[in-house]
Amino acid sequence: VEAALCPLVQYLFYKLSLGDISTSSLKRTALAAQCNCSEYGKCECHVPSPRLNHTYIMWLKTVTAVTPLWSPLMSVKPIDIVKPEPPLNVHLEMTERGQVKICWSEPVPMPYPLRYEVNISGNTGPNGWQVVQVALNTSLDVNNTLLDSSSFAQVRCKNHHGPGFWSEWSTLYNLNVGAEVLYFPTKILTSAGSNVSFHCLYKNKTKSVASKEVVWWLNLAEEIPESQYTLVNDRVSKVTLFNLKATKPRGSFFYNALYCCHQNRECHHRYAELYVVDVNINIKCETDGYLTKMTCRWSANPNALLLGSSLQLRYHRSKIYCSNFPSTPPESEVKECHFQRNHSYECTFQPVFLLSGYTMWVEFKHSLGTLESSPTCVVPADVVKPLPPSNIKAEITRNDGLLNVSWANPVFTNDDLKFQIRYAVNREELTWELYEVRSVPTRSAVIEVQLCVEYIVQIRCRALDGLGYWSNWSRSAYAAVKDIQAPLHGPEFWRTVTEDPATGQKNVTLLWKPLLKNHSLCSVSRYVIKHQTSENTSWSEYVDTGTSCSFPWTESTHTVTVLAVNSIGASSVNFNLTLSRQMSTVNAVQSLIAYPVNSTCVILTWTLSPQIDAITSFIIEWRNLNREEEMKWVRVPPNISKYYLYDHFILIEKYRFSLHPVFAAGVGRSRATDQFTRDGYSSQTTSSLSVVLPVVISTSVLLLGALLVSHRRMKKLLWEDVPNPKNCSWAQGVDFQQVCVPLVLLSPRCARGCLLSVLVSLEFQYTCYLYGFFIPHHSNKQLCQCRSESSLTLETSRSPQAESGLGDVRAVSA
Repeated sequence: VEAALCPLVQYLFYKLSLGDISTSSLKRTALAAQCNCSEYGKCECHVPSPRLNHTYIMWLKTVTAVTPLWSPLMSVKPIDIVKPEPPLNVHLEMTERGQVKICWSEPVPMPYPLRYEVNISGNTGPNGWQVVQVALNTSLDVNNTLLDSSSFAQVRCKNHHGPGFWSEWSTLYNLNVGAEVLYFPTKILTSAGSNVSFHCLYKNKTKSVASKEVVWWLNLAEEIPESQYTLVNDRVSKVTLFNLKATKPRGSFFYNALYCCHQNRECHHRYAELYVVDVNINIKCETDGYLTKMTCRWSANPNALLLGSSLQLRYHRSKIYCSNFPSTPPESEVKECHFQRNHSYECTFQPVFLLSGYTMWVEFKHSLGTLESSPTCVVPADVVKPLPPSNIKAEITRNDGLLNVSWANPVFTNDDLKFQIRYAVNREELTWELYEVRSVPTRSAVIEVQLCVEYIVQIRCRALDGLGYWSNWSRSAYAAVKDIQAPLHGPEFWRTVTEDPATGQKNVTLLWKPLLKNHSLCSVSRYVIKHQTSENTSWSEYVDTGTSCSFPWTESTHTVTVLAVNSIGASSVNFNLTLSRQMSTVNAVQSLIAYPVNSTCVILTWTLSPQIDAITSFIIEWRNLNREEEMKWVRVPPNISKYYLYDHFILIEKYRFSLHPVFAAGVGRSRATDQFTRDGYSSQTTSSLSVVLPVVISTSVLLLGALLVSHRRMKKLLWEDVPNPKNCSWAQGVDFQQVCVPLVLLSPRCARGCLLSVLVSLEFQYTCYLYGFFIPHHSNKQLCQCRSESSLTLETSRSPQAESGLGDVRAVSA
């Protein structure tokens, strides 16, 4: 717009064209846009927020002095006069067959398609430029020969179908630099376990490299074997990677870099990017016990996901069961899933169709592409997790002590179920044992368990055919301990007798040991003591608590029996003890000896008087006399004469040991000792050593003989060529008594040093039989020199005869 004065643009806009606009509509208030004029008389007016598909009626209004002037009306549609931005990201790409093409991107999203012009500098045309018309594509194939010379390219665009303006040319792009190395594709997104191929066109400066001279490297650390190369043509090389593993992130890099290099190990800095994602995702679904919903769960390693990627579950429901080989159907829906804390996802289908087949898979979406996990098909009726069994009862059966468990089947299930019963002794740390039960109409099971132990029991169930899941464990049931039978026998007991020195009255105290649970089956409520005297009187007394009972002994013979009683009855097998004044004088034990072994064991041995029999058992009593401790006792069989007594003994303190012979008619006189016999124990040890010592001695003799034999063999092997000096001509008349000096003539220190030096240096020997010593000496060396009050020097020298195995010996005494 050119004007002498500051103009003002006024405009109206309509959806209709100028010919369809009525005159009356032009009378409405027009909008105004301020204009900026330059000193050259050129003005620019900016209309804010244009509506592209509307028609603008505008005119120019100028004011000269006070007189307004208007220009003719002008009709403008903004979409017809658009001047787009130039295309972006001009670059070179290569096709799979090695064809090179120029590629670019649209400047901004446009409401209509664009057409492009590409200017390529080359040797064609009078001025070295050529213009190529391109339709809707954003690429243009070029001749590969252009890449061998200095060539440049620019791209511009405009509206493809209507009027408009051409954009400015894009930034000049050097085709020669861009074609130094080209990959197809430049980036690949694939799944683990797949195979992929890359193509490469490589230029070394300005010359293309033959495809047979290209080598491939992975991350510049691993050279890919040549067996994986394929020569597409003389300029394009192809490499195939098999059975790919998921890419491990390295810092901010989530891909492997693939380099195309020259065989002389020269590589370009450009590389292809390989993204491998593990989409082997396992989807597990379960239907609740009420058969109202199905919950599916799946997880993905968050460290293996690419930045900007997303995961979603897709599914398709068929009206019938699943096929044997599920595949991804063309139509599917997205199911909303919720992310859990353990990096898993949970999706719920409610309501659920029990007999329909749900085919589902996880879709991995990224800007590089989309990957899918292997589809899996689920029938809700086949993945039911039933409710746990109810009404659990557990009890120990009477008489046999078995664990009897009963239950009721859960709702919404049929009778085709199998069950697992786990049971454990009820204590702080439970150790479960498992018992499996197939479908039984009685809904009960009997398990053999330990006697007299409280058990905790739980049950779970599952479909008999193995489909679906085990239910949760039921609530716990407890099998309390109760009596199974009457006690197997009464307790073992013993007596202590005290006598009042004033009146001579004897009092007896019975002591018994509590029954073990496996003998009492399972408890003892009280003990019954039955008395029978020589005067044919009998009575019973009861002990509810405690393990002792006292009574006066006034009769000559008094028999006592102790019974154990529980809720079932009294023990039928019991121990009897007869107290007889006459039998208490029978001296059946001649001797009693105690041998201490260590602080936990003492050996008791005893001898009996001759012609003593009918002993039913022995009772051993022991007590620490230095401490106020209760008397301890133990019953032992009648056919032994030695017993290992285990307790905590303090060997420096005094103990009293007593042995009581027990007859059917009463208890005989006891034998006691209050000291340990160490000599007897040592003699026993000595007798044991008398057996071991000959074995040790004989073994030592055999070893010594073996050493002597081996020594002689070594002498024969090492000194076979050494001559006997007595058989040599030079040795005639030599007094070997002077040569072989007795070691006893030397001082002890000198003798030890001399003998050590002589024995260490061995080349050849001769022997002096003197006090049983063998004194070898070293040829041509001074063997030893002892200097003290009496010193000795032994010397040897090699004479010419020594070369033939003879030697010269000199002994010098000083």
